[in-house]
Amino acid sequence: MPLKYHSNYISTTKYNVITFLPKAIFEQFRRVANLYFLLAAILSLTPVAPLSAVSMIAPLAFVVGLSMAKEALEDWRRFIQDMKVNSRKVAVHKSEGLFGYTHWQKLRVGDLVKVEKDQFFPADLLLLSSSYEDGICYVETMNLDGETNLKVKRSLEVTLPLDEDEAFKDFRGIIRCEDPNSSLYSFVGNFEYQQQVYALDPNQILLRDSKLRNTQYIYGVVIFTGHDTKVMQNSTDSPSKRSRIEKKMDKIIYVLFSVLVLISLISSIGFAVNTKYYMPNWWFLEPKNTNDLYNPDKPALSGLFHLITALILYGYLIPISLYVSTEVVKVLQAMFINQDLHMYDEETGIPAQARTSNLNEELGQVHTILSDKTGTLTCNQMDFLKCSIAGVSYGVGSTEVEIAAAKHMSSESDFGTSEIEIEPSTPMTPVFERVRKSTIKGFNFEDDRLMNGSWTHEPNSGKILMFFRILALCHTAIPELNEETGVFTYEAESPDEGAFLVAAREFGFEFCKRTQSSVFVRERYSPADDLVEREFKVLNLLEFNSKRKRMSVIVRDESGQILLLCKGADSIIFERLSKTGRTFEGDTTRHLSEYGEAGLRTLALSYRVLEESEYLAWNAEFVKAKTSIGADRDVQLERVAELMEKELILVGATAVEDKLQRGVPQCIDKLAQAGLKLWVLTGDKMETAINIGYACSLLRQGMKQICLSAAPSDPTQPNAKQAVKENLSLQISNAIQMVKLERDPHAAFALIIDGKALTHTLQDDLKARFLELAVNCASVICCRVSPKQKALVTRLVKEGTGKTTLAVGDGANDVGMIQEADIGVGISGVEGMQAVMASDFAISQFRFLERLLVVHGHWCYKRVAQMICYFFYKNIAFGLTIFYFEAFTGFSGQSVYDDWYMLLFNVVLTSLPVISLGAFEQDVSSEVCLQFPALYQQGTKNLFFDWYRILGWMGNGLYSSLVLYFLSVSIFSSESAFRSDGQTADMAAVGTAMFTCIIWAVNIQIALTMSHFTWIQHLFVWGSIASWYLFLLAYGAGSPLISGNAFQILVEALGPTAVYWLSTLFIAVVCNLPYLAHISYQRACNPLDHHVIQEIKYYKKDLEDHDMWKRERSKARQETKIGFTARVEAKIRHLKCRLHKKIPSLTIQTVC
Repeated sequence: MPLKYHSNYISTTKYNVITFLPKAIFEQFRRVANLYFLLAAILSLTPVAPLSAVSMIAPLAFVVGLSMAKEALEDWRRFIQDMKVNSRKVAVHKSEGLFGYTHWQKLRVGDLVKVEKDQFFPADLLLLSSSYEDGICYVETMNLDGETNLKVKRSLEVTLPLDEDEAFKDFRGIIRCEDPNSSLYSFVGNFEYQQQVYALDPNQILLRDSKLRNTQYIYGVVIFTGHDTKVMQNSTDSPSKRSRIEKKMDKIIYVLFSVLVLISLISSIGFAVNTKYYMPNWWFLEPKNTNDLYNPDKPALSGLFHLITALILYGYLIPISLYVSTEVVKVLQAMFINQDLHMYDEETGIPAQARTSNLNEELGQVHTILSDKTGTLTCNQMDFLKCSIAGVSYGVGSTEVEIAAAKHMSSESDFGTSEIEIEPSTPMTPVFERVRKSTIKGFNFEDDRLMNGSWTHEPNSGKILMFFRILALCHTAIPELNEETGVFTYEAESPDEGAFLVAAREFGFEFCKRTQSSVFVRERYSPADDLVEREFKVLNLLEFNSKRKRMSVIVRDESGQILLLCKGADSIIFERLSKTGRTFEGDTTRHLSEYGEAGLRTLALSYRVLEESEYLAWNAEFVKAKTSIGADRDVQLERVAELMEKELILVGATAVEDKLQRGVPQCIDKLAQAGLKLWVLTGDKMETAINIGYACSLLRQGMKQICLSAAPSDPTQPNAKQAVKENLSLQISNAIQMVKLERDPHAAFALIIDGKALTHTLQDDLKARFLELAVNCASVICCRVSPKQKALVTRLVKEGTGKTTLAVGDGANDVGMIQEADIGVGISGVEGMQAVMASDFAISQFRFLERLLVVHGHWCYKRVAQMICYFFYKNIAFGLTIFYFEAFTGFSGQSVYDDWYMLLFNVVLTSLPVISLGAFEQDVSSEVCLQFPALYQQGTKNLFFDWYRILGWMGNGLYSSLVLYFLSVSIFSSESAFRSDGQTADMAAVGTAMFTCIIWAVNIQIALTMSHFTWIQHLFVWGSIASWYLFLLAYGAGSPLISGNAFQILVEALGPTAVYWLSTLFIAVVCNLPYLAHISYQRACNPLDHHVIQEIKYYKKDLEDHDMWKRERSKARQETKIGFTARVEAKIRHLKCRLHKKIPSLTIQTVC
């Protein structure tokens, strides 16, 4: 090999052995406080330090070391996941036609591999041959583009003989191809073999992380490895994410640091003035015998040295334990998320997992969710629910939307009836009384008119027979017999196709066998009849693609008749109908509209009878186009297909329900009520995405759809791209204007855009206006998007709105957007773990996102916000008293507190209460969070960590420091005795008494802040106060060599005096009076949502007055135009309008 290619080893970790220390240290010292304490630790090694070096270095090392250990642990877990992938095995050609297994990571470009059924492809491969004679194989690309339908790949004809191990004994060939790139749908290259050159295209390429299905084995040659593969080209490096609160915390540190520098400058100037003018008169300081630190002749230099002393001494304004306490709290919060049984999936046994704890509070501030579709919202299961045949609608089952709307209408109805008539022509039971009894996967159809052969008695039984045969014949699926049950299952290119075949089987038309040239169907018209196996010769297959929006099969039946069977989008089929084939068009159109409103996926079915001569003439053209070589081959095939797919006869239409994951509509509804926006980014075609939008209530009845698509253009024409861009710009401008001019309060807009249009709208000159349009729409659905486009859309929303974004997906094609978003959530799906490996949080079902955000997100945000605000409050209250005493003592650098007091303040005496606040605080219970989703907006609006609240807490700290210092000094003034024997208080007594007041004041403050008490909070808060007295007893009982001036200070000096106990109580109460007054006024006159709920729960009004509770719950919903509730309300408005028109004599208040 002339070039050095990448190995097949992949890594999704943030660090490796070499980069861990520098990158992790950089991460730690991006935090401003850590940077300050590093500087202070260095300065503590100099003579100017007022504190010992160990007391500065040890806390910093502990804080940074703990954070780095946590980062290492989280990255180690990612490394283990990578190793599981890299250690997978695949059969590789060794020599002489012998294959042996080797690890994926050892593959190299040019290796020949053999991949077996249901295995993932280990690298990007060129398909050489397969277990099928014609060299085809079926591939599932769910991890790449999110689609579950199987793709057909075909090898070159020249390599078909290479179908066994021994055939590769003397195999030699050369591949020349494009450089590695991120395009999943294109490939350019040549294959030189046996002195011939063959063109390669995407049909021969098997991409890494796609899976081999319905094919026993394939042989291939490795062309791209590791990070050169297309799936890895679509991924991005693992980013270092920080929450908005943490970033804002740095700004607060800047403010406090500015205050620190200011008071240090004041202290330095005051010290310089005292040194110059007063120190010469202080004989006890020996002014003639001093150094530069205290030199009356060099006051400026002495002041400069004192500036460094002051910067270290007043460092308590900046809480060094804030970061480590926050880390501890976040780890505890992550544990609670991991252990939440309500997010445990019993079917798979997978719990929720917080893969990083850095972003817990960010969960409570999400504004926009960007979601994948396949495997995230859906579980890739289609159920055949209804059909229209010969103008008659069959199937009495109802979708969830219809059931909910009927229940709601019946409860509100004033008509004296409990049943809403949706379709009078169809025999129906009350829709909300129906229970789906079917347990057959893919078939949820209920209608006795078609089941068990009853269809033979219908007026149009001939059309029904043709309908069933189209279902059984028009597909590319492969049957597989289940040996245990004796029932055929089907591996189909799309879930819809599988549902059609199951339906055909249940109707008595069982597809049972496929050969290279025929399809066999077992037909039974009624249970009394015998099975008849019929053979249909497959003459031609006109495949489905997103441009054609249809597929056709030409078959010859046993009587020799040639039939064209066609299914596709109704708009495509209807325009190809013959004049005599439109008999049922009106009724079918009406049924299709009703099915679409109910969120069902629809297709129209048609056929055409061909004459032998007509077919032979057309087939000659088709073979010629198929065997042509050149860039226009696809165009030729499309032209020839158009010649055949015309003059069709409409038979009917199908309606299948796309099975969403359990709880998806309810989850989306709750998230919408919480005020969150939801964008769906999918690789599926537009029709599929729209149907899913209806199914999960992102789209609804009456919603105005804005579809942006790139107008077709001739790429050979000059300025073709510019013309497309101008057309899109016009579409966006018109759409923005339409949205602005809308006056209907119930009007809602949905933006739907495809990947080609996104390519242009994501460019700099269009993206701002595209985002302006998108944010004004109720829902946004992006179709046919590549993994890279998903990441770019996510970046646009994140940077354009400035709000928190969350991306959720389950496949490798979602990794880019998961890493790009502020928060990435991976769904641990059945296929692959790439999304989970790249995510910040992992859940097993989309529905768990509701609890993750609305409950844990809300709690974590408020806990962390309140905790940080309290941290700054207590450190300002404590730190400023040191400055006041410094000024009182002539800026001498003397601290009023014993060194042990200062060391224990943050580490022991106030640390556990603040951790309990951050870990256990609950303003409301989890049940109430879910009942009142609008509470979530407190985080989105950042009510608890805006500058108003932060400055309020700082002001509270300033007030408390003034009260603590001046009241303490006044009470324990040296001019008045405080003991019965007439002794006055010395500095140790004043400092200890003041410190006691601080401990009481800040712990009472945190108790007032808490809304939820358990024995843990009581133990930590009151235990911290008790531990202070225990420490004083123990410290004072030690040797005077250790305790110094604090020897027996509580037992002998302070304890016996009443003024000490009374002043502690008095000062602590005065410190907390303003906060108590503020919170009382707020609850009485301007309560927040959670205040109202707390009061209702406290007085048990939720149990005594159900109407009030229901009324309050209805208020606690953000007004939204998407979701299940909004859709039901729209359905009710629609039904009321219809009933109003049918029964004009009744007065109905409606908003139509």
